[in-house]
Amino acid sequence: MADRTIVCRCEDISMAEIRDLIKQGHTSIDEIKRISRSGMGPCQGRGCRQIIAAEIAKATGCPIEQVAVPKFRPPIKPIRLGYLLGGE
Repeated sequence: MADRTIVCRCEDISMAEIRDLIKQGHTSIDEIKRISRSGMGPCQGRGCRQIIAAEIAKATGCPIEQVAVPKFRPPIKPIRLGYLLGGE
């Protein structure tokens, strides 16, 4: 994947930014998420989490199954605040 490819569309994070963070020693999705905000947009990582995990696995040489994937936190799907208030 090219460096200029946008990995996290919600937060506009490129592959170059992800690779730089991995080179700096940030080798977990949670660390990269906290530093770059990737995976913190409206999709909550549904679009970028696996791409970042694959890049971590590639850079560290470990199988992708061993890359710790953060769990979803409630709400699991984006919802409108009005719904929480009893509206539609």
